[in-house]
Amino acid sequence: MSISTILLYAGIALVVVFFMFYRVRILKFVGEVKVELDKCSWPWDPNQTGFKKYKELIESTVVVVISVILLAGYVTMWDFLLSHLVGWLTGASFYK
Repeated sequence: MSISTILLYAGIALVVVFFMFYRVRILKFVGEVKVELDKCSWPWDPNQTGFKKYKELIESTVVVVISVILLAGYVTMWDFLLSHLVGWLTGASFYK
């Protein structure tokens, strides 16, 4: 047996022992997670099919992607301007 096989078996044994020791807490946690997920409002209507089902999800994703691109451009612009301003004030040159 190689060391990697021994480590794999030891890891599996550790997970099994951990689960057996904390099984009540783990199962209680999983049950509570299921109850909370049932309360969630998901971004699609379960009665629709196809792309209509994911319309809100797709629209939200597009809004997030556009927002990230705009924020990245804004931060990049200010980084460029301020770095050149500081370089001009200190006499440091960016292009050597």
